[in-house]
Amino acid sequence: MKAVQFSAYGGPEVVDVVEIDEPHAGPGQVRIAVRAAGVNPSDWKRRDGQYRDFEAVTFPSGFGVEASGVVDDVGPGVTNVAVGDAVFGFGENTMAKYAILTHWARKPDDLSFEVAGGLPVIVDTATRALDEVGIKSGETLLASGAAGGIGSAVIQLARLRGITVIGTASAPKHDYLRGLVAIPTTYGPGLADRIREIAPQGVDAALDLAGSGIIPELIEIVGDPQHVLSVADFSAEQYGAKFSHGPPKDPERILADVARFYSEGLFHLHVEQTFPLEQTARAQEVSARGRVKGKLVICPP
Repeated sequence: MKAVQFSAYGGPEVVDVVEIDEPHAGPGQVRIAVRAAGVNPSDWKRRDGQYRDFEAVTFPSGFGVEASGVVDDVGPGVTNVAVGDAVFGFGENTMAKYAILTHWARKPDDLSFEVAGGLPVIVDTATRALDEVGIKSGETLLASGAAGGIGSAVIQLARLRGITVIGTASAPKHDYLRGLVAIPTTYGPGLADRIREIAPQGVDAALDLAGSGIIPELIEIVGDPQHVLSVADFSAEQYGAKFSHGPPKDPERILADVARFYSEGLFHLHVEQTFPLEQTARAQEVSARGRVKGKLVICPP
């Protein structure tokens, strides 16, 4: 089958579409015929070698940790889905014709494969960030870099918790943030002054979703480093702020919840662009520029 791999650290030029043996579902796993796989910054950061100090990579290595598709092989011990069911969830090497999922939920009929394939990582990351940053109903959250996939999820999940979100993004993306029911503002010099104008009472917590070196400024705005958290800046803890990472927590519940939210009209995901498997390197280049609204998705043939 076709799959996307890289055999050395480097830029987009190390990304290859290759022929490999098909995987097979083991105990507690399912195999899907992949219909869509989400592109995440972790894909190109891992490829660049940014994770090499704390994550071992065995070459050749695949890409992708989330996908949607149709179950075509069920491993021992799996009883909640059958061959032919449409699902989405977390897996490994999902940018391929077939992929193994380790955690999944049924895909509602009104949820497209393209959207479903881009949901797991952003919803899990957003849920974990909101849980860990110390924010509660009735409070105000500042989200730096709010127009991307994780930011889109943060805004919507925060709203469901009764939290007001101020989101930073470039001016052309402000209507997008308003559509998600966030209060938009621009990033860059003068951010603290703009936040004081928007929220004279102050903000209760802040999330860094883009890794743009803004942690000290967010701490100054919030006034307490323990209520500042990054999902993208490894240096956050050096300033006394938090860095959120790790495997999904309670992934089946999170996936089932977002499927329900979507069907009830409470959650949406803008898929900015889809790419064929052969253009995965191009998709990673677009992601690395940091200008995406919502999510990029790979759709194997």
